[in-house]
Amino acid sequence: MLAAWSLPCCFTILLGLLELCRAQYEHLGYPHGYPQGYPEPEQEQYSAPELPPDTPRIQLRLAGDKRKHNEGRVEVFYDGEWGTVCDDDFSIHSAQVVCRELGYLEAVSWFPSSKYGKGEGRIWFDNVQCNGKEKTLALCTSNGIGVSDCKHTEDVGVVCSDKRIPGFKFINSMANNVQSLNIQVEDVRIRAILSSYRKRVPVTEGYVEVKDGGKWKQICDVEWTKHNSRVICGMFGFPGERKYNARVYKMFARRRKPSYWDYSVNCTGNEAHVSSCKLGHAMAAKANSTCGGGTPVVVSCVPGRAFSPTSMTGFRKAFKQEQTLVRLRGGAIVGEGRVEVLKNGEWGTICDDNWSLLSATVVCRELGFGSAKEALSGGRLGQGMGPVHMNEIECSGFEKSITECFFNKESLGCSHEEDAAVRCNVPAMGFQERLRLSGGRNPNEGRVEVLVERNGSQAWGTVCSDGWGTIEAMVVCRQLDLGFASNAFQETWYWPGEVSADPVVMSGVRCSGTEMSLSQCLHHGAHLTCPKGGGRNAAGVSCSETAPDLVLNPQIVEQTTYMEDRPMFMLQCAYEENCLSTTSSETPANSYRRLLRFSSQIHNNGQSDFRPKAERHSWVWHDCHSHYHSMEVFTHYDLLSLNGTKVAEGHKASFCLEDTDCEEGIEKRYECANFGEQGITVGCWDTYRHDIDCQWIDITDIKPGDYIFQVVINPNYEVPESDYSNNFMKCRCRYDGHRIWMYSCHNGIGPLMSNIEVVHRIPEPTSAYQVASFLVMTA
Repeated sequence: MLAAWSLPCCFTILLGLLELCRAQYEHLGYPHGYPQGYPEPEQEQYSAPELPPDTPRIQLRLAGDKRKHNEGRVEVFYDGEWGTVCDDDFSIHSAQVVCRELGYLEAVSWFPSSKYGKGEGRIWFDNVQCNGKEKTLALCTSNGIGVSDCKHTEDVGVVCSDKRIPGFKFINSMANNVQSLNIQVEDVRIRAILSSYRKRVPVTEGYVEVKDGGKWKQICDVEWTKHNSRVICGMFGFPGERKYNARVYKMFARRRKPSYWDYSVNCTGNEAHVSSCKLGHAMAAKANSTCGGGTPVVVSCVPGRAFSPTSMTGFRKAFKQEQTLVRLRGGAIVGEGRVEVLKNGEWGTICDDNWSLLSATVVCRELGFGSAKEALSGGRLGQGMGPVHMNEIECSGFEKSITECFFNKESLGCSHEEDAAVRCNVPAMGFQERLRLSGGRNPNEGRVEVLVERNGSQAWGTVCSDGWGTIEAMVVCRQLDLGFASNAFQETWYWPGEVSADPVVMSGVRCSGTEMSLSQCLHHGAHLTCPKGGGRNAAGVSCSETAPDLVLNPQIVEQTTYMEDRPMFMLQCAYEENCLSTTSSETPANSYRRLLRFSSQIHNNGQSDFRPKAERHSWVWHDCHSHYHSMEVFTHYDLLSLNGTKVAEGHKASFCLEDTDCEEGIEKRYECANFGEQGITVGCWDTYRHDIDCQWIDITDIKPGDYIFQVVINPNYEVPESDYSNNFMKCRCRYDGHRIWMYSCHNGIGPLMSNIEVVHRIPEPTSAYQVASFLVMTA
C-alpha cells in the first residue's frame, strides 16, 4: 500500500520541481527557432568610448569612388582639415578599428594604393599599427599625427560590414565643424503613421526615423529638403518621391509628443545612402519638442511599376517593363544583374572603367528601383555577348537614363571580363515571411512550405509536386533570396518537415520565371488537385548562389550555313535518332535528303559550370554513333514560316558536352573521350561542327520562300541557368530552291517584345521551345 502511494506522490513532487525550474529560467525567453540548450546569440551593445584626456580628437569618414556605401577611402578630420591615412603597415586590425569607430560591426577587407581615388590635403596618419581593440584610430601606434612621407597614391581604403553596432550612438567631437561630417547612425526607417498606410506593403509613406543610441527618433523638418527625401526613398527601393497631406501629420504631431534627433540632414540628392549625406546643424529642440515650429519629417515615395498595387489583382505578377534602352541580365533576384544597353537595335554591355555607385544608381532608378546598393565590376554577374557600348561613364546622379550620362564611345581594351553590373535597393515586400524550406541539410535546400490562411488562422503547408520544375524552383529561391535553383525535386521523403505542415495548400503551380513570389504564379485556387498528396511527395528545391548561362554565338551560325544533298543510305544513324523529317521513312535508300547545315558555338557566360542533370550511370548509349547521350534533347532547331508555323525541325542530343576551347587563362575541364565527364566550363565553349550528324534541319519537303530559323538551347529547362532569355537565337532565312541565305541572326527574344511580356501571354509555358515558337508567331 505504501509503495502504491509513494509512486504518484514522487511523480507529483518531480512535476512540481520541474515547474519551479522552468519558472526560474522562463525570463530568458528562448526565441522561436532556438531549441532549449541553444540560447539566442548575444548581441554586443555599444558603449561610448572613454578616451584618455590627451587623445587627439578626430572624426572619420569613408570617401572616394565607392561601389558600396560602406566602403571607401579612409579620411580623418583633425585640426579643422580633412586628410587621409597612408597604407604603410596598415592591416585588417587597423581596418577593424576604423569600421567600429564609424559604427560598423566589423571590417571585411582593406585596400592599399588609393583604390578609391587619391585624396587631398594632409596625410594625417602613417605607419599605423593597431591591435584591433583600440577605441579610436588616434590610439593606434603611428609616426604621430601629421608626420608622414607618403603621397596620396598610397591612400588606404576599407570595406566594412553591412551590419551596424547595436545601440551605436554618434558622438560629435567637432562641435564647430559639424557640417563637414557624414551621418553615422545605427539604422534608418520609414514608419507608417496613418492607418491607411500601416497595412500597405511596401511602406511608402511615414515618418523618417533614425536609430541612435538604441532609440528611434524623428528628424525635425525645419531644414529638410526634397533632396533628402529623394535619398531616403532611394534607400528603401523607390525611384522617386511625391507630395503628401501635411495637415494630417501636423495634427498627429500635436497629439503625440515627438522625440527629435539632435541634428538635421543635408543631402545633395544624388547619394545612394544617407550615410553619404552630410550632418546638418545641431537642432536646439525646445522643451515642448516643437523643433522651432516644425514637425517630424515625413516622406512619401513613389514605387516602381513592379511594386505598385493595383485595384484588381494586388501587386502585378510577371510584370511588363517599359521598352527602355537599359536592362539587367544574369541576376539571381529582382533588381540585380549585368547592365546591358540597346544601341542601333543591338544589345551590348558597359565597361567597368570608372563604374561607380553614382552611375549604378542612375540605372537602378531608370528601371523603377531605388538607389544602387552596390556597383559591381569584373563580370561578377556573368559576361555578356556582342559589343561593349559604353565606357568610362560619368553621371551627375540626376539623369533620367544612363544613356544621358557622359561616356567614352571608344571601348578599346574593354572585354566582357569587365562587364559592369548592379545590385539595386528594392522595396521590402515581406515575401520571405510567407515561404520556407524545411528538413534540408542546410538553409539552401528543403521541402517547400507556404504560409496560408486556413480556417481563419495562419498555417504552413506543402506544395503539390505535379508539374513542379526548374522554373518554379527558381521563383522559390528568388523569393527566399537564396540565389538560383540548382535542382527541383518532386519527392522529398528524405527531408522530413513538420507533420503539421504535410497537407497540400497549393497545387497546379505554373510559373513564367519572372515572378517575385510563388503566390504570383498561376495555381489552383481553393479547389486543390494533387493525386500524389503532400508529405513525402511534396515539392522541394535546392538553391545555389551561382548558375551557368549558355549563349549561342549567332555570327558562327550565320557564317557557316550551307545546303547539302545527302543520300539516304548515309543517314541511317541519323534516322534512328529522329534527326530527319517524318517523310524520310518513305524515302528509298538511293534517294537524297536536302539538309540545312550549320555550326553552333555555345558559350558558358555564367558563374558556374554547365553540367547535365543526369548522372553518368544513367547516360544512354547509342550503338549506331557509339557515344553516350547525357541529355536526350540539348537543342531544338526549327524552320518557321513568317507567321510562326513550323515547317521543318531538328534536334540535337548532348552526345558530347565538352570544352572545345576556352578564353585565355582558363583551362578545359570536360572532355568526352574515354567516357569522360561532360559539361561546359565557365569561360569556355562547346562547338558542334556543321559536318557532324544531326547538326542540321531536314528541308527536303519545304518550298522556296522566306523563313525564320530558330535555335533553342536547353529547351526543357532541364538544367538551371541564370538567364533563359538568351537561350534563343533567330535568323532570317531565304531559300530559292537552289541556294539558301541566313542573315540578321541575333540572340534573345528580339526587339518587338520583351520576354517578360511574352511569357505571360502563353497559356502554360512549359518549355523554352514553346516560348520561342510563340514569339515568332506573334512577331
